[in-house]
Parts: sequence; structure tokens; C-alpha cells
Amino acid sequence: MLALLGFLTIGVFLFLVMSRKISVLIALVLVPVMFGLIGGFGPQIGTMMLEGIQKVAPTGIMIAFAILYFGLMIDTGMFDPIISRMLRAVKGDPLKVVIGTAVLTLLVALDGDGATTFMITVSAMLPLYQRLGMNPLTLSGVVCLGAGVMNIVPWGGPTARAMAALHVDSSVLFNPVLPAMLAGIVWVLFVAYWLGKKERQRVGVIDIQIEQLLPSSGGEKARRPGLFWFNVTLTIVLVIALIRVWLPLPVLFMLAFAIALLVNYPNVKDQQERLASHASNVVLVVTMIFAAGIFTGILTGTKMIDAMARAMVSIIPDAMGSYLPLLVAITSMPLSLVFTPDAYYFGVLPILSETAASFGIDPVEIGRAAILGQMTTGFPLSPLTASTFILIGLSGVELGDHQRFIFKWAFGTTIVMTLVALVTGAISL
Repeated sequence: MLALLGFLTIGVFLFLVMSRKISVLIALVLVPVMFGLIGGFGPQIGTMMLEGIQKVAPTGIMIAFAILYFGLMIDTGMFDPIISRMLRAVKGDPLKVVIGTAVLTLLVALDGDGATTFMITVSAMLPLYQRLGMNPLTLSGVVCLGAGVMNIVPWGGPTARAMAALHVDSSVLFNPVLPAMLAGIVWVLFVAYWLGKKERQRVGVIDIQIEQLLPSSGGEKARRPGLFWFNVTLTIVLVIALIRVWLPLPVLFMLAFAIALLVNYPNVKDQQERLASHASNVVLVVTMIFAAGIFTGILTGTKMIDAMARAMVSIIPDAMGSYLPLLVAITSMPLSLVFTPDAYYFGVLPILSETAASFGIDPVEIGRAAILGQMTTGFPLSPLTASTFILIGLSGVELGDHQRFIFKWAFGTTIVMTLVALVTGAISL
């Protein structure tokens, strides 16, 4: 019964969002509440919701100040030289812009943190897309693909969780998957080329002066060219601090934003104008984060996720046992829409690995299969991860539109990597 309620919760949510019946915010709150009440959890549902909100609160705070910080950097003109150089390189060609987006994402995503990748990459590239009249879904989609495949790195969340759950190190779990990951990177570049060609056909190569394409969201009076190197230095220090975790991430963004705002805009009126200019983006994304906390809080508190994990394992017939690594690999990406990374890697993966062992399969193969898609290629589409809302919020697109646009390409990344993993022996039949 719990498993059925869980799958219905996920299914109804995805249907409502992707069919645009109701907004994502409403679906994240009301759908799990409805099924929680149907399951008889009425007296406990308020506590579950509050616990879910508390768990995402630090993330919500971090994202709020991250949006403010990078929005402020755009206002000051810190990204103008980057965009100018890219414009000289791409010469108004949407194809080159999209490929450049993929390359930039792959490089930035080396830090293994999706939220940071989205904030840096989208902040740098969005003004370019806007001035060229390009589809913002192409931006969110290509960034999604690049960040997804790079999230397989050992210091990324999914692989680290898999290593912890299976008690193995990266040389055993990750190294055999490296050829598949490289194939995934090639696939991402191919998709970027394909989508870029379509954008070139739609928009055309635009012959326009570079000055006309520079971002102007903050207005010329908000530019601070004299503080360019200060802002660059502050941003570099912030990124290093985020990677090294010198302080809790929300605290780092709060401190960086406060310093940047004070130095760039010492006048109180200017400070208030900058805050007001980005307030709508902050409210949109942060409310989604807290609503997602309610969603995961109810799924976790009611034990629906645990029941779904057991149900999935129980339906695997004995005859399919030898194909278990392949099944896990193929389903790993779509299941990012159903399971949080903790729920999958600490709940589902141990059960799957034990089942594989009973069929004579090395449990580590299940771990390798899982990281080919579960919260790697799938995480930038999942409503269960906070960073997804950073991506769509900064890109200015709807979750349902984003999922419809890029799902097949993200799933294709997993399929390509799965085929290479089979050929190289990282997983076997």
C-alpha cells in the first residue's frame, strides 16, 4: 500500500507538472499532502512537512544569497569581459554559443557541485542567449547535460554515496567507469552541436556590434568597472571557499554578498535598488526549495520511499538476475525523478547489491551501473534536488518545459555510457 501511494504521488506530480495543469509550487505541496492523508498519516503530516522544510532550510538560504551574489556580479559588469571575448569567438553564431556553453559547463562542473556550476555557468551565459534571441531551454538543457555527466566524478555526491554504501574506494567503483564517462562527455558535445545547429537555423548568425550584446540587466549606472578586479578576486576566493568548505556554504554566500554589496554600492539607496532588482528571482527559487522540502519530507516520513525500494527489488524475476546491472543502469536516470540521492544510494542500492550477490554478480557492478544515471545525468531534471530549481530559476524556464525539452537527451547520455560500460567490462551481462 505504501509503495503504491509513493508511486502514485510521484506519477501524479509529474503528470500535473509536465501537462501544466497546475504550477510546480502547488504540486510540490498539495500532491504529497493529499496522498499522505489518503495513507492515514494526517496526525503526523504536519511534523513531516516541518522536518522536510528544516532539512532544506540551509540550502534555501544558500540559494537565496547565491542568486543575490551572482546577480550583483552581473550588475557590476564582472561578466562583461567574458561575454565580450566569447562574442568575438562566436561572432554571433548560436551554434558556437551552445558548444561554448557545453564546454564551460564541463569545466566548471569539475568541482562536483551542481548548485555552484549552475550559478556560475548560467549567470555567465544567459545574457548572451538573451541578446541573441536564443531559446533559454537550450541553455538550461545543455548545462543540465554537462553537469549531469560530470557529477559522476568521485567527489560528486552520487559516487561518494555509492562508495560509502558499498564500502569501496574510487579505484574500484569509479575508475572502470571512466571510459563510459568520457563517452558521455563526447555525447554531450554532440548534442550541443545538434541543438546549436537548430538554433542557428532558427535565429541565424547575427551580425551585431559587441556593445549591443553586453548584458544590461543592472543598467549602466549599476556598472562598477573600477572594481572589476576586486569582484573577480572576491568571486575566486568564494569559489575556492565553497570547494574547500572553509565555512558552511550558506554563511559563505551571505558574507560574500554583504561584502560585495557594501564595496560596490556603499550608498544605502543603491543597495536597496540592487536587492529589489533581484527579489523576484529569489522568491521564485527559494519558495520552490521549501516546497520541495515538504514533498521529500512527506515521502520520507511516511516511509513511502522505503516501500518503493522494496517493491522495485521484489518484482525482479529470477530469470532476469544476470541482467541486473543492465537493468539498474537503464533505470538509473529516470529513477532520479522518484528517489532522492540518499534514499537511492543508502536505501535502494544496498538491497540491489545484495540481490545481485545472490545471483553471483559482483555488488560493485550495481554501484557502477547506478552512477551512470541516478542523480548524475538525472539530477538536473529532478524535482527532488534543490539545484534543479537554481538551474530553471536562473534560466527563466518552467520545470515541465525543461524536462520535456532535455529528458530524451539526458536519458541518451545514460544509454551511451551504459553501452560503453558493457563493452569495457565495467558492468556485465
